[in-house]
Amino acid sequence: MSMAAGTQLGTYTISSLIGAGGMGEVYQAHDSKLDRDVAIKVLPERFARDSERLARFQREAKLLAALNHPNIAAIYGLEQSGSTHYLVMELVPGETLREKVSGERPVQVEEALTIAKQIAEALESAHNSEKCIIHRDLKPANVKVTPEGRVKVLDFGLAKAFAAEPSTEDMSNSPTLSALPTQQGMIMGTAAYMSPEQARGKHVNKSTDIFAFGSVLYELLTGKQAFQGEDVTDIIAAVVRAEPDWSRLPEATSPAIRTLLRRCLRKDRRQRLQDATGVRIEIEDALSGGAAAEPVAAARDTRRERILAMVVAISIVIAAAGWGAFAYFKPKPEEQQAIQFSFGPPGNGRFYESPNVVTISPDGSKLAFIASDAPTKPLQLWVRSLESEAAQPLAGTENPTQPFWSADSRSLAFYADDKLKKIAVSGGPAQTLADSVGGGGHGTWSREGVVLFAPGGVRPATIQRVSSAGGKSTAVTTLDASRQEAAHVWPHFLPDGNHFLYFARSTNTENNAVFAGALNSSETKLLVNATSNGVYAPPGYLLFNREGTLMAQAFDAERLELTGEEVPIAEDLRFNPTNGRAAFAVSENGVLTYRTGSGAVVRKLEWFDREGKSLGTLDPPAAYNNVALSPDDERVVVARTDPQARALDLWLFDLARGVPSRFTFDRATD
Repeated sequence: MSMAAGTQLGTYTISSLIGAGGMGEVYQAHDSKLDRDVAIKVLPERFARDSERLARFQREAKLLAALNHPNIAAIYGLEQSGSTHYLVMELVPGETLREKVSGERPVQVEEALTIAKQIAEALESAHNSEKCIIHRDLKPANVKVTPEGRVKVLDFGLAKAFAAEPSTEDMSNSPTLSALPTQQGMIMGTAAYMSPEQARGKHVNKSTDIFAFGSVLYELLTGKQAFQGEDVTDIIAAVVRAEPDWSRLPEATSPAIRTLLRRCLRKDRRQRLQDATGVRIEIEDALSGGAAAEPVAAARDTRRERILAMVVAISIVIAAAGWGAFAYFKPKPEEQQAIQFSFGPPGNGRFYESPNVVTISPDGSKLAFIASDAPTKPLQLWVRSLESEAAQPLAGTENPTQPFWSADSRSLAFYADDKLKKIAVSGGPAQTLADSVGGGGHGTWSREGVVLFAPGGVRPATIQRVSSAGGKSTAVTTLDASRQEAAHVWPHFLPDGNHFLYFARSTNTENNAVFAGALNSSETKLLVNATSNGVYAPPGYLLFNREGTLMAQAFDAERLELTGEEVPIAEDLRFNPTNGRAAFAVSENGVLTYRTGSGAVVRKLEWFDREGKSLGTLDPPAAYNNVALSPDDERVVVARTDPQARALDLWLFDLARGVPSRFTFDRATD
């Protein structure tokens, strides 16, 4: 029920109703305490009655109130008057972009780009903030232009905070929210502007806002929505499958802006522009006329070439014979050449099936891996020089896991027998560095003789520190309960030997991220949301995995700051979604090793009698991992690797028919 003018809410006097939607009614009000006009968003009564949602919203509102940028409408606070809960926000005069293009009126190209530049600046500020805040519902109705020409983005991050049910108004221009936003299977956003991953209910990131930005810019230039349909279903189908009508763009639209739009509206977010900084720069160039005729794709390819030229790369992919496909890039793009060779396990043995089975030494001269040279022999560490075809085993390293190099490339650390051990590459006995470390996680070893590692099976799962001479380990990180962090893993020293990277894994996968920490401080800094570990690559890049694509972004290791846009280096990167480890490593002189493929081993399900005679198989062969027979012998349940999500799901077999059916569909390992 709307509030009448003159209604008092604390120190605020309601003046008039501004608007209403799925997130509540918005009023203009006067703040008698500070003598200013504000906007008040009154939360829906059903929302305020839900204590859990309200508590979550309070946490989100506090985070959003920290945003401070001239192109973002400020949130002053969340308050309560009696049973009414309401947000107090900056009152922004002017018209929304929805009003500006009403009647399908396009905006002049220069004005549209001026508006778009300010939107990009708002996104850039929020995305690069400490918590990497994503808007999730960017659309013309959420952008205002003041009489002075200042652009203000409204409702930043509120879609996640509200998690409200859809409004009953025009769904093509209204939030489509769920009770559990941004998780697999949940849809949140606005139909005509949501990204394909939102429409499919998948995890969202910064590139989700980039897609919405492209939709808004297209509409400014053409006066029409990029994706249209008779109802919400048609619109979502267009978002997922259809291309905008590019012929509608005005003739005055430069090639650079045309390419920018295409890059923003890519269906596959791995091929989409990843960062608002790059968007802003392209628009600034177009407005200045300096790069109006240069396609964004070409500029982006040049950036990728520069990165590849500076990161000397050796790529490792799985091959029938074992390992293969090595590529070497020299300092100048025009001098790039490839050196390819392959090698299998030693003798007639086997490799250890682990994502990080091969790791490069810091000096870039040697590979270390886990293998056996005979079917009956235990696994052990092997070292192979890149200048030799022969690999040498290291005695005393039976059944190891997670090897990592010393900074001088003379020793390897590894986990075995519930201990963290080290051994010289030249040979000799293995020595214990730390006891009771469980299976252990990958570590990092500085030139100052400090070893950081993540013990397996230990709670809380934080990064531990121990001397390379051995001794008692101590924790150097603390889990952040507000981020629902479950573990800190995969540390990686930065060049100064004090700061280090680590991967923070959260029970809320949206919070999974690469952080920077320090030995001499408890302060940490979020660098980038990612799906596994991060690694520093000289002369100044952060390499990280984003859902199976190896990405690189310019990184100042002294200031702990990322700049520019993310650039894809390799696709189909192998990684373990359970422990957050991706199969890549980089040396101090720029040699990069990585492994592609899901790593799933194809197996068949076969019946045997008590004498070992085969009674038949169940089709089809697949990446099965476990099997359990129902007590009545009528069904079998198996865990099967999903090659897309790289996680285990459960499948049921009806034994009478031999027909499998999928039982779970989430991103978790079931």
